[in-house]
Amino acid sequence: MRIRAAASTDRDSLVAFDHVARSEPGRVRFIDRILRSATCLVAEPQGRVVAYAALEYTFYEQGFVSMLYVAEAERRQGIGGALMRALAARCMTPKLFTSTNQSNQPMQQLLDVLGYTPSGVIHNLDPGDPELVYVLDLRERGA
Repeated sequence: MRIRAAASTDRDSLVAFDHVARSEPGRVRFIDRILRSATCLVAEPQGRVVAYAALEYTFYEQGFVSMLYVAEAERRQGIGGALMRALAARCMTPKLFTSTNQSNQPMQQLLDVLGYTPSGVIHNLDPGDPELVYVLDLRERGA
């Protein structure tokens, strides 16, 4: 599997497999922004883009994975983990944060496997589904 920096030419592929982008213009604007800012990586198993992830530094000036999205048919095959490890390797701060909804058990399991630890809870973003914040201390892992 190839992981590489996303290019503007990947836009249509990302929008096509991201079911949220197909119905929410805000997600398409987010994709456009991360493609312009060069903070996005894509995964290409067998030469076709099936996942993307974004690393930003807008969360208290710390590394923050603001998006990890794997096409539904490609999930549970190690693609998300590979993207998360690639972002950790590129992170320029000693801590890397991310978050997920309390209802997203697969992401919580992935973060546990990757060594992330709970760091807090944010209420009132999605009604009835708190956002769980996680951190990976890159100093502890020798990254």
